Parts: sequence; C-alpha cells; structure tokens
Amino acid sequence: MLRLEIVTPDAKTFSDDVDSVVIPGIEGELGILPLHVPLMTQLQPGELRVMKGGVETRLAVGEGFVEIGAAKVAILTDMAVRESDIDEAAAEEAIRRAEAAMAGKKLSDEEYATTSASLQRSLALIRVKRRRHHH
Repeated sequence: MLRLEIVTPDAKTFSDDVDSVVIPGIEGELGILPLHVPLMTQLQPGELRVMKGGVETRLAVGEGFVEIGAAKVAILTDMAVRESDIDEAAAEEAIRRAEAAMAGKKLSDEEYATTSASLQRSLALIRVKRRRHHH
C-alpha cells in the first residue's frame, strides 16, 4: 500500500492508503507505485488519478510539490478538488474573467502570474470534469 497525503492552503486534505497514484509532473505524467524510488518533483496543474481497490478517483490539482517516499506520497498544492466536487460553470466563469484580464489592461508581472495560475487551475478543473463525457 501507498499512503497518499494531499495538503492544500485551506487545510482540506486527502489522506488515504492507495494502490497507485498518477501525478501531472513537469516531465509529463508520473505513475507511482509502492516502493518507488524516493524523489521530489514539481506538480503541474492537471489531473491526478488515484487507484484504490480497482476504483479510480480523479482530482484536479494546481501547482505544487510532490515528495515521494517508499511507502508515502506527500503533495503540497494550491488546489485539489475531487471530480464530483467540481463546479463546471464557476470554472468556466473564472476562465472568462482571467482571459479578459490578460487580454485587456496591462498587468504587472505579478498580476499576470497570479491571473495565469488561476487560469491554469480553472482549465485543470474543466479538463477533469469533462474527461468522463468525451472519450
């Protein structure tokens, strides 16, 4: 078994023993099984898939860091939302707002980075939510 811990700023955590986890990393998807080589990597906004007892759970995640040990995966991220909890309409509205902000007035580098990160999180939410319907 593999212990998966996901910590977000609003302190909602996912903590469970799982069979495997696939994370969206900077070099693409990274599948993690028990006894994986310990490593640290960055998390990219996207879809995180958890397998437990033949059941797959999908979460939309934001940017963050992943620490992988032999029996534990610890993820620190700015967002982790289960597919069933994703509000598609709210995510679409957030995308519209972010795109309008980036297309309109000149943003400072910091504002642009914040808006861009928000956009990436919203796009991750939409991708995870819609994936089941489009094969």
